[in-house]
Amino acid sequence: MKVAFATDGSQVAPHFGRCECYTVAEIEGGRIASREVLQNPGHEPGFLPAYLAQQGVNCIVAGGMGPRAEGLFAEREILTITGVTGSVEEALGALLRGELKGGESLCEH
Repeated sequence: MKVAFATDGSQVAPHFGRCECYTVAEIEGGRIASREVLQNPGHEPGFLPAYLAQQGVNCIVAGGMGPRAEGLFAEREILTITGVTGSVEEALGALLRGELKGGESLCEH
């Protein structure tokens, strides 16, 4: 599984499309097999779901996203987990332990 965390600094960004970058972790056998940081190429409606799918992402974690974006990710069979706050490291650790919980989207769309 390849997971992209919307990232601002070291924190999970409140909006997936307006983040600075994406921390992408490939998880195999319950461990991090690789990790990379992708700069956000820009927030243009419909672009980011296609871009992240091309990167092999299966799941995106963010504080929030609008319903249209959620639908576009779903069309590409990319799981979205929203309502996540705190550091990317904490969220990644919780994901590895099977404890990452989403919540209400922080996006105001």
